[in-house]
Amino acid sequence: MLVLAGILPDFRLQSGDGESITRVGLTAAWGAGAFGLLSALVWPLLVRALLLVPALVLGVLVFFLNGSLLLMALRLIPSGHGEAAPETAVVVAAVMSAVASATSTALAVRDDEAYRRRLYRLADRRRRRRRGTGADGARPVPPGLLFVQLDGVGHRVLCEAAAGGVMPTVADWLEHSHRITPWRTDWSSQTGASQLGILHGSAFDVPAFRWYEKESGEVMVCNRPASAAVLQRRAVARTGNGGLLILDGASRGNLFSGGADQLALVLSVSARRGRANRSRAGYFAYFSDPANAVRTAVSFVAEVCREIVQSVRARLRGDGPRVSRGGLYPLIRAFATVVERDVVVAAVIGDMLAGRSAIYADLVAYDEVAHHSGPRGRDTDQVLARLDRSLALLARVAEHAPRTYRIVLLSDHGQSPGETFLSRYGLTLKDLVRAGCGLPVSRRAGGTPSGAEARAAVLAALHRPVEEDEEEQPRPGRREPVVLASGNLGVISFPDIRGRATRERIERAHPALLPTLANHPGIGFLLVDGVVLGPGGVAARLPEPGEAEALLAPFGPGAAEAVRRSDGFPHVPDIMVNSAYDPLTGQVHAFEEQVGSHGGLGGEQGEAFLMWPADLSEPDPPGPVGAEAVHRVLRGWLRELDGPQVPLGPARTAATAATAAAAEAADPASAEAREPGGRAAPAGAAPKDPRSGAPQSGIFPSAGVSVPDESR
Repeated sequence: MLVLAGILPDFRLQSGDGESITRVGLTAAWGAGAFGLLSALVWPLLVRALLLVPALVLGVLVFFLNGSLLLMALRLIPSGHGEAAPETAVVVAAVMSAVASATSTALAVRDDEAYRRRLYRLADRRRRRRRGTGADGARPVPPGLLFVQLDGVGHRVLCEAAAGGVMPTVADWLEHSHRITPWRTDWSSQTGASQLGILHGSAFDVPAFRWYEKESGEVMVCNRPASAAVLQRRAVARTGNGGLLILDGASRGNLFSGGADQLALVLSVSARRGRANRSRAGYFAYFSDPANAVRTAVSFVAEVCREIVQSVRARLRGDGPRVSRGGLYPLIRAFATVVERDVVVAAVIGDMLAGRSAIYADLVAYDEVAHHSGPRGRDTDQVLARLDRSLALLARVAEHAPRTYRIVLLSDHGQSPGETFLSRYGLTLKDLVRAGCGLPVSRRAGGTPSGAEARAAVLAALHRPVEEDEEEQPRPGRREPVVLASGNLGVISFPDIRGRATRERIERAHPALLPTLANHPGIGFLLVDGVVLGPGGVAARLPEPGEAEALLAPFGPGAAEAVRRSDGFPHVPDIMVNSAYDPLTGQVHAFEEQVGSHGGLGGEQGEAFLMWPADLSEPDPPGPVGAEAVHRVLRGWLRELDGPQVPLGPARTAATAATAAAAEAADPASAEAREPGGRAAPAGAAPKDPRSGAPQSGIFPSAGVSVPDESR
């Protein structure tokens, strides 16, 4: 305060005729003390009063409210000599909060021994409190599991970053404590399908990132809160289980809740309005400390400037392929790489200090930057390095938690590079479809905007609905095809045809469409009514063994099986289009404006990673196939550490059981509730331990341990 009073003309701590330095120092001490006291007493009440304010608006209001508290503090000085202009008070309060942050736990967590000793005292206090209440029981508290999802980081990218010194923490874990394996995604290699399968055990009937459902007339989009809620309900009904985190779990920064009770930045519940929306609690818990708002704001501005500089540099160098990085993208990137990262990491730290059993957090920074800068390069290396520092921070905090934690790293998909379809061929997939149908095509080609998760998270934080392009919303009686893009996977639906259109019906209505698509050099193959169509009139029927395998062999192992599984989905689009793929360069052509893309088959986008502590059991080689297999591996680790998981609530109702039975009949290979020998388990029956065959009790042995919630 003394320094600021000497620098700023509209801020003073002495009378006009001057005073001794001792008197000025005493005035500053009074002002600082009053400001600190008001911040401690009034600030939490202000935050609770603002629960209905959009979360990011709160981050801006922090500065003005903080300045108001400083003005109040100056009026409490007994001498009455302290005063400041309102706009100056905002600056003074922000600087004071930043200084407080730098000299206390907010920034000292990385290397300050005082902070480490404080964590030791907090952890020791919790242990003594549980011993005093007899909560520890006869057995020690079992280890917890922290799952950290590095969104979009492929297996090769992670290994290269660790070997190249970009991620030293990951490299150290791989050398001393962890093992790693790749796992193969489904055809829909995107966060919606993968995370739904990982957290809820079912990725059934998620054909793409966005698709059209004829019976409802709605476009489903995985990063739209309303759609995410529907997908989560369908997965729960199919499996009869609430999710991976149903017992004492926390879900942070995800599309889906995983059944957790502790939620922050979870998209499937962000459509709720009012105080019941617990997903936004992470923002308010984080911004309840003004120092956090100051630190994040400074980092936010720095990230915006960094993106602008990197974009200009790439343009001057003539880097290619390249997409537009202007407009709101610098702000969206800064939100994903700074705001969302800081809030999620802070929430996870609170979860660990509260001793929760299972925590699943998604860090989306790399995925957002890779879409616009490409999967490899200086831009993404900087993001990976910052993510590595976040992992190191979580590991250090875990040392002081009331229970030990096993940290599991994983990703939901990878990224494949390549020039966009529009940039390479001068037209969009929608233009090509309209030309094949004999419909007019716009003379001016416009790109399909990126559908990355960060954009939806920003809109949810601002209480803004996630809207699709008006042209993508089918109108009543519309006869034109609906064309939607999901990375290098495109889907086409005909609203005027009830049910799934047959190949004969499409050829009768639009004779030139299928040949136009199949023979285009930027398209690899089509799926139409159980038949895979390739260039030159090549057709492979999925029921015939070997036909699809031969046609889809260039797209990697398991491609035919992934396409065959999607063909059995109830909401499979009439035509599914996968872009061309060059096995030599690993490049694809995204139908969205992305130079690093995922969503279909081809290249590293389908090769995610799973990295686990060596003292946990190893997945069957060569690694899990499909997100549902990853779910079973993670659930097995939870069982190893703390016993079987509890299924969703009471026994399933007859309607839920019928829904699940119908889903299992449509896709028996992915049914969750199976008895040994392949027989379907009765509805509502308790799951059986795969090792002993005995019914699982569905209860953690440590379920009765009382753990205080100290996340705030």
